Amino acid sequence: MKDFDVIIIGAGPGGIFAAYELMITKPELKVCVIEAGHELEKRQCPIDGKKIKSCIGCKSCAIMRGFGGAGAFSDGKYNITNDFGGTLYEHIGKDLAMDLMNYVDKINMSNGGEGTKLFTTKGSKFKKICIENKLNLLEASVRHLGTDKNFKVLTNLYIQMKDKITFVFDTFVDDIVANSDGTYDVVTANETYSCRRCVVSVGRSGSSWIESICKKLDIKTLSNRVDIGVRVELPAVVFSHLTSELYESKIVYRTEKFEDKVRTFCMNPYGYVVNENTNGIVTVNGHSFDAPELQSENTNFALLVAKHFSEPFKDSNGYGESIARLSNMLGGGTIVQRFGDLMRGRRTNESRLNESTVRPTLNATPGDLSLVLPKRILDGIIEMIYALDKIAPGTANDDTLLYGVEVKFYNMEVAINDRLETSHKGLFMIGDGSGVTHSLSHASASGVYVARLISEEI
Repeated sequence: MKDFDVIIIGAGPGGIFAAYELMITKPELKVCVIEAGHELEKRQCPIDGKKIKSCIGCKSCAIMRGFGGAGAFSDGKYNITNDFGGTLYEHIGKDLAMDLMNYVDKINMSNGGEGTKLFTTKGSKFKKICIENKLNLLEASVRHLGTDKNFKVLTNLYIQMKDKITFVFDTFVDDIVANSDGTYDVVTANETYSCRRCVVSVGRSGSSWIESICKKLDIKTLSNRVDIGVRVELPAVVFSHLTSELYESKIVYRTEKFEDKVRTFCMNPYGYVVNENTNGIVTVNGHSFDAPELQSENTNFALLVAKHFSEPFKDSNGYGESIARLSNMLGGGTIVQRFGDLMRGRRTNESRLNESTVRPTLNATPGDLSLVLPKRILDGIIEMIYALDKIAPGTANDDTLLYGVEVKFYNMEVAINDRLETSHKGLFMIGDGSGVTHSLSHASASGVYVARLISEEI
C-alpha cells in the first residue's frame, strides 16, 4: 500500500487546480493524482478523417479522458460568472466564487495564456437588441484561450507539478474504502493507495462511477438534468457582429409553444465541429483556435433544451443516452442535416450536402434529425433558430448545418456541505463530477477552494 496525505481522483480542471494549489500552499504534503486517461502529450485521437473517419472505441478516449480532462481539447473558454456554469456560489458564496475564478484566470495568464482577450457582455448594446426580440443575453466575462493556448497552459502547469506531485495515469479507480480511523483506501487493479484526505474530481465521464460510489458509501444524491440538442454550423460572418465584441453570447429563449427554455452554448467563432465519446456513445461538440492560421471560415454553437425528470422516472442521463444511441444507430455516429431539408421534411443526402454553401468542418453522416430528436425538443430548436435569425440574419438559411445529437450529461448532484465535503469527513467532491459545477472556470475554482481548506487542516 502506498500512503499519501491527499489523493485526487481525476486530472481534469478541478483536480489540476486542487493539486496546483496544494503544491503552492503546502509543498511538504505528499499528493497523488490518479487519472484513468493518458498524459497530455499522449492524448491523441486516432480519427484523422482519412484512414480512420469515425470513433473506433478506444479503451480510454483521448478526447474525454487524460490530463486536462474533457476540457483539454475544448476551445479553452473560461466564463467568469455566477449566472451560469454551475451553482458553486450556493455553497461558498458569490463573492468568493468570483474571486476564485479570477484567481484561476491569473494562473492561466501566467502560464501561457497571456495576450488573450477578456470579453464581457456587461453594458453591451446587444442586451437591448436581444430583449426586443424575446431573447435574453446573460452577463459574463469570457476569457478565450483557444484550443492551442489552452493546451500550452496545461503543458506548463504539468511541467511545474510532475516532479512535485505523484501522477498515476492510465489507471481506473475501482473503489474508495472509508476506514474507521478517518483515512481512505483508493483501490485500483494493481495497487491500493491510502490517504488522509480524498478529493474526487472525475468529471462528467465518471457519472455512472460516482453514482455507484455514492451508493456504496451511503452518500445521498439529488436528481439531475440532461441537455439535449444540436450543434449549429454557419458562415462566421453571420455572427461576426456578436462574436467580435462578445466572443461567446449565452442567449436564452422561451418557446411560445411549450414555454421551454432553449439556450446557446459553447460558441466557437471560426471554429470546428468535433466528435466526443462518452461511455461509448458518440456525440458532437465544438472548439476553436486562438491562432488565425488555424481558424476555419465557420462559427458553430450548440442549441440545447434542458430536461428534468421526477417520479416515476429519474434517469435523465439514461434518457439522453438513449437518444444519442439512436443517432449513432441511424448515422453510424454523428448525423448532419441542412436546416432547409429539416424544414421540408426530407433527409439530407450526400448530393444536397455537397451543394451546400456551408462547408462542414466535421465528416458526419447526412441524415434526418427528425427521426432522432423528440418533437418537443426539435420544435424548440426550430423556434430558437428563427428567433436568432432576427438578431443575426442568415441563421435560418437553408444551408445552415445542424449536427446531432449534442448531449450534455450532468452527474447526479452529490449531497455536499459548504466545504464541498460529503457526509464522510475528509472525502470531497469537486468539479463537474459533483453535479455542482458545469464549466472549466467553476470546476477549477472548486479545486482551489478545497485545496485551501485541506492546507489549513493538515
